[in-house]
Amino acid sequence: MLDRVDFPLNNEQLSHFITERGYTNFFNMQEALNQLIDDNFITSTTIRSVSHYQSTPEGREALAFFEYKLSEGIKQDILDYFNKEKINLRKEVELQADYYPTTKGEYSITCSIHDRGDTVLDIKMNVPSKDQAIAICDSWSEKSTAIYQYLVKNLWTPEGD
Repeated sequence: MLDRVDFPLNNEQLSHFITERGYTNFFNMQEALNQLIDDNFITSTTIRSVSHYQSTPEGREALAFFEYKLSEGIKQDILDYFNKEKINLRKEVELQADYYPTTKGEYSITCSIHDRGDTVLDIKMNVPSKDQAIAICDSWSEKSTAIYQYLVKNLWTPEGD
């Protein structure tokens, strides 16, 4: 699956696909992911306690040698799933928001928009409470487009227009 997309997939996205179709259970999948990370076939980053996975060059090379062992049915299931869900999957991972406590007792927030691995927008700010940090991170996915459009309009519009 990771070889068929140009963006990371999170743990929930992978486990939903794999366990829903009965390929394996959640625990075996987690064990396999950890082994792939240990073998440097995939990488993992954590954002707000959610792991995001992406294949490495070594992983893509290894897959090229062993892809023939995957059944055509599984390959077709993956293609069908991506044809149906790719836009939703991409949106989930291209919009990221995370927070962490600072040494001054505040919370630092980073909200970002990514497109094919490039950062389109990266906003960092501090807020006084954890509740505010969570609320901002939780609302980022629904408000990010409007915020991006607002910034572009107001920062790149020549004065007097």
